[in-house]
Amino acid sequence: MLPIFDLTLQINGYPIKEAKAELNKISSFSEKEYNTFIETQKTAIVNYHLQNNPFYQSLVGKKTFEKWDDLPVLNKTNLQIPISERLSEGYTSKSVYINKTSGSSGTPFIFAKDKYCHALTWASYVYRFGWFGIDFNTSYQARFYGIPLDFIGNKIERLKDFLSNRFRFPIFDLSDAVLEKFLRKFKTRKFDYINGYTSSIVLFAKFLQKKNIVLKDICPTLKVCMATSEMLFEDDKILLEKQLGIPIVNEYGASELDLIAFQNPDGEWQVNAETLYIEILDENDLVLEYGKEGRIVITSLFNKAHPFIRYDIGDIGILDEKSTLQKPILKQLVGRTNDIVHLPSGKKSPGLTFYYVTKSIIEDDGNVKEFIIKQTKINTFEIEYVSDSELNSDQIQKIEYAIAQYLEPNLIFSYNRKNTLERANRGKLKQFKSML
Repeated sequence: MLPIFDLTLQINGYPIKEAKAELNKISSFSEKEYNTFIETQKTAIVNYHLQNNPFYQSLVGKKTFEKWDDLPVLNKTNLQIPISERLSEGYTSKSVYINKTSGSSGTPFIFAKDKYCHALTWASYVYRFGWFGIDFNTSYQARFYGIPLDFIGNKIERLKDFLSNRFRFPIFDLSDAVLEKFLRKFKTRKFDYINGYTSSIVLFAKFLQKKNIVLKDICPTLKVCMATSEMLFEDDKILLEKQLGIPIVNEYGASELDLIAFQNPDGEWQVNAETLYIEILDENDLVLEYGKEGRIVITSLFNKAHPFIRYDIGDIGILDEKSTLQKPILKQLVGRTNDIVHLPSGKKSPGLTFYYVTKSIIEDDGNVKEFIIKQTKINTFEIEYVSDSELNSDQIQKIEYAIAQYLEPNLIFSYNRKNTLERANRGKLKQFKSML
């Protein structure tokens, strides 16, 4: 089989061959070589942005730095200005990879990566999926994800699925009738692995449990399941292992960065220390020792197009006491969960469905700073938001049209503009919350 996945990246200007070579070199460093690499790369990426990125220069307040710990912690609010004002000199929106964050934290924004950095992101996935015998060029993926519903966006994603050797199970409707159709696909196709949103795969496993079916029995080619985007609780992991009949791998990542942590074959949640530098900070931005709970702050070591330096991702976590600089282990991640949306028709969808709604309505003007959606009744939702100006009737109509497409029509919405939004006691802003 032709390496279509690699060829597609290469043709689109993402140098995957060079990125794989770089990642292999970093992963083979001795401890001493790695320590030198990480310090050199940290200094290099900061100096690059201090010299070439006016946005980062203004954030730091000068063009030189002496001490890493004195650098400011970047937060998502800092990034809610047009992307053109955040790109490094020499880069344009046409020469970089641009996308939107999911907004699952309630603070959405548009981000950029230079093409080499984005190729390294894919190389990270290739490297870690390879631990479980998965090859992106040949392995067939059962993908539990959403998909844009507009004609062009939908066709683009379908083309990506074809080129990436995957079959998509859209997760906007997870009623039993739809899950039955999913099951029939597993009976007729030779899937190698499952990848997708945790809550969606868990709902499918509960459906299998009701029918007393182990998925591996009807799809013997299945090797492994990678659960992503939401916290995988231990009880759910046990359920998945039982009903899918394959190993369950826990993945933690962020679209604006890279894979952050990926469960290795020894069952450890191994942090990506090749392209990222992870710190756990307290409320005063001081670095905590291994074993202490704090804010996860991440530096992208290779992104020259856009600075993600000491970037507070909005999650709380703990690095294991046995961590080393070269092999950090994520002991615990707090948050990253999404409730299930229950609808009048009986349809169920993951709260992450609102990710696709936000992607369809967020503009690059930074007007809507934060938002949360609360389900107060089976057919009633409250949208609380912080913005520079109040949503007008056209914007509200656009939101409700998108929600009717992705969920179902005739739902009731109220809009409440606020100065600040209520946060959990750990400071996490949860985008969707069910009050049912």
